[in-house]
Amino acid sequence: MFPFEEADIKAATSIALRQSTAGPDLELDKIYEHIKALDPSGRRFAKVLRETIDQLLNGEVTGRYDWKTLFKTEKTHAGTLVEINLQREFRFADGDSMDYQIAGIDVDCKYSQQFGGWMIPPEAVGHLCLVAWADDYKSVWSVGLVRIRDEWLNSGSNRDLKLTIKAHHRDKIQWLWLNEPLPENVLLHMDAVDRDAVFAAGSGQRRLNELFRRAQRRRIGRNVVRTVAQQKDYMKRVRGNGGSRSALRTEGILIMGDYASHREIAGRLGLPLPEEGEFVSARVVPSQPHHGDSNGVTLEGRQWVLAQPSDPLEPAPALPSHTREA
Repeated sequence: MFPFEEADIKAATSIALRQSTAGPDLELDKIYEHIKALDPSGRRFAKVLRETIDQLLNGEVTGRYDWKTLFKTEKTHAGTLVEINLQREFRFADGDSMDYQIAGIDVDCKYSQQFGGWMIPPEAVGHLCLVAWADDYKSVWSVGLVRIRDEWLNSGSNRDLKLTIKAHHRDKIQWLWLNEPLPENVLLHMDAVDRDAVFAAGSGQRRLNELFRRAQRRRIGRNVVRTVAQQKDYMKRVRGNGGSRSALRTEGILIMGDYASHREIAGRLGLPLPEEGEFVSARVVPSQPHHGDSNGVTLEGRQWVLAQPSDPLEPAPALPSHTREA
């Protein structure tokens, strides 16, 4: 179960909750519509949250993939990084007294890795806040807007006087996106045996080969590749000229990148489509009668389908060549 109370869910579906007891909040509505116009699907917000978590983990240097392995000071810094990275992504102007100015209105930005844990400073009372939350273990995130009122805040005794929103007043939050899927942290969610095998494989190239061998049919992002390879030329280690793409081809495994032609192949095979900077690996075999009406794609003049566990190993076809790599 996700950490949302019934009031939180109602807030996401009831447009009436855009109104406070004082009537409609026209500024909140204006910002809500402005942000939705900038990012209708929430894809850009999800990307910023994913990349900020990855930035903190710094896998290329540390090999970390788990939020719990961060130092306390790093976790504390997460809110500042989310604030900075959202401003860079959407080019929000600096606020007069709050973090941003969105559609000409001052807005504070608050992030918490615990749902409901946004720390509201006294100077934000009366202002609008953009509240964000992401959980890498559940692969979900939420972002909403709320007008901060004294009576909606818990009393507290911390030194900087920051307070949290009372649980029964979270229904005042107008959710832009609630409980949306966060791009998966593949290393975190892999089977432990498979993950251990990846990191035990030796060199960066061997670790990547093991990753694409064991994490098939899943979108694998650039940061996962960086964390496993732990080398500055990590993307080169995926490519076909000596990288994982050529090494695993003999095992029947295709590694599709974010090119249009690769995405089309992935789609025809019924695989997740790799987004920018992502890869999807899968073992394929020539189509046989026992595959029935399985999704397939024609490569090198033959029809290929996703391999079943009992299918014998056969070298995979070459993927379309490109002048640049994903």
